Amino acid sequence: MEARSIIMAVRDGQELTPEAAVWFARGLADGTVSDAQAGAFAMAVLCRGLSDEGRVALTEAMRRSGQQLRWDLPGPVVDKHSTGGIGDSVSLLLAPALAACGVYVPMISGRGLGHTGGTLDKMESIPGYKALPGTAVLQKVVADVGCAIVGATEEIAPADRRLYSIRDISGTVESLDLITASILSKKLAAGLEALVLDVKVGSGAFMATLEEAQALAQSLVRTANEAGCKTAALMTDMDQSLGHSAGNALEVLEVMETLTGSSVNEALWDVTSALGGEVLTLAGKAANLDDGAEQIDAAIESGRAAECFGRMVAALGGPFDFVERFPDRLPAASVILPVPAPRRGYVAKVNGRALGETVVRLGGGRLVAGDRINPSVGLSGLAMIGEELGPGEVLCLVHAPNADRAERAIAAVQAAYEISEDAPEEPPLLHARLGPEDLA
Repeated sequence: MEARSIIMAVRDGQELTPEAAVWFARGLADGTVSDAQAGAFAMAVLCRGLSDEGRVALTEAMRRSGQQLRWDLPGPVVDKHSTGGIGDSVSLLLAPALAACGVYVPMISGRGLGHTGGTLDKMESIPGYKALPGTAVLQKVVADVGCAIVGATEEIAPADRRLYSIRDISGTVESLDLITASILSKKLAAGLEALVLDVKVGSGAFMATLEEAQALAQSLVRTANEAGCKTAALMTDMDQSLGHSAGNALEVLEVMETLTGSSVNEALWDVTSALGGEVLTLAGKAANLDDGAEQIDAAIESGRAAECFGRMVAALGGPFDFVERFPDRLPAASVILPVPAPRRGYVAKVNGRALGETVVRLGGGRLVAGDRINPSVGLSGLAMIGEELGPGEVLCLVHAPNADRAERAIAAVQAAYEISEDAPEEPPLLHARLGPEDLA
């Protein structure tokens, strides 16, 4: 078997067999497959597509190209994945809440690139937190605490790491087949028994329309279930920031306020409960979705989720008193300025992508993979769709490293908001659901 024959078969619309997928994934991982061959393969997949069987074969092969975690725990191993958006800090709430419900969560997460924030960047705004501790530490913390939010080691799905970088330079990022294999190869390598997917839809998401989100959700749910992992997906709104904050330390602050009950973000809580209810049901820890959501609510309300979060932070190098002292432990920006509303009225529309790009330009995200992040910058107190703005009210606060960047951010935020005289209809938080039972 050789790369050329596999590429030509996919190009000509033939089935990608499990044997061919395994050979190609191994070649990606060990360098036998060249960059040019990897790019040609990605383009062939983009142009011709894969069957359901071929997509599963590629996902399984990429999962097996590296280390696969094995667990011996007294409860199911589960996780959640989001396709990305702004102000989306659900992972930080959900992982400890699930752990408090008796399941185990090895949450292998990624960094932000483009306008969306990255879970690892948020966690690394906590002083001392080690987001790349290695597999042995990950397994110990999950066993001891119940959850760990970390990044993938080089041993996890190395074929995906190689193909991911090739997709970026070969113009094949949007392939549903390659997106599916990339997301699931890493998640399944973590040894999961159940997975819930949060597929974002709207101006702040990669999938701008519900039709696009449904196509991706169906590809992910079908492939994961056929690969042996019980999986469901929710399509949730990203026409505006999910949280009232966008920016790494600011989002951690909002999560901690919700976990401790000092200031609850209801939208963030509601999405967390819905996703948690799904995965607890899939894992057999809840009788139904409502029971699962109630378990998540109870874990947060009782403070058990906050306790798990604090133990996880301490176990991964962060402050032992983080839950009690989080306002003092998180970095703060040098300049904080209000963004005046341009006129009175109701928030009718928000360009979520523009807000995310504003955070990036403040220094809170990456334009290229190697950029350093300033964890303190971002936007807080974001006005939401349907909110009425009177005289002197603001759209948000800008947290910036200096006055010049703050002023540019103020102008960008004002341009991202559309103000109307009439109250608009608020977008639904949850658009649709896709479970294993919907695939028949």
